[in-house]
Amino acid sequence: MSMDLQNSAEIRPLAAPSTSDKRLISLSALQHYAFCPRQCALIHNEQAWAENYLTAQGKVLHERVDSGEPEKRKGIRFERTVHVFAEKLGLTGILDLVEQDLKTNSLKPVEYKRGKPKREPIDEIQLCAQALCLEEMTGQTINEGALWYMQTRHRLPVVFSAELREKTLAVINAVRSLLNSGQTPPPEYGKRCKACSLVEICQPKLMERDKSVRYVKGLFGE
Repeated sequence: MSMDLQNSAEIRPLAAPSTSDKRLISLSALQHYAFCPRQCALIHNEQAWAENYLTAQGKVLHERVDSGEPEKRKGIRFERTVHVFAEKLGLTGILDLVEQDLKTNSLKPVEYKRGKPKREPIDEIQLCAQALCLEEMTGQTINEGALWYMQTRHRLPVVFSAELREKTLAVINAVRSLLNSGQTPPPEYGKRCKACSLVEICQPKLMERDKSVRYVKGLFGE
């Protein structure tokens, strides 16, 4: 982790995860799972990937953000491309931006997103997991973060409530079980498929057609 946290908290030694949980989970896997468990398995179990214009825009956005240098403005230190590693949680990843209040030493993770706020707390879960990693590494409690959306050019504050923390821990456990199983869930076609870059690999419409054919055959005994 490149941020200087000497004044904020001492990084404490952490216990190693159990033998069955040694595989570290990428923070991005949590967002993938919250979006679609099958997408998560395709990417992180089967190593499948494909670009579309949405992922390309996101890649350009993150390259722009990550290339910025650390700076201080109005009592806030801005540290970009912050590497985190949380053994107890079994998580690792890179944070777009962490803001440090130089008076209180409090930390705030900020995640940059290509689109706009979503109905489901997909992005909030990923951001909360970032905060949990920072909490484990520094020993301090992090109450709030922020999501910045390119489409709206707006920063959305996110409070790390008890409810959001519970949802995040549940997703972490679900992702761990999925990745440890080595299996890929069957596809379920929906609106989200239109935005998925893996739609051609996943073939959800084809699977839905096959299910319909089997259903009709079952009805008429063919």
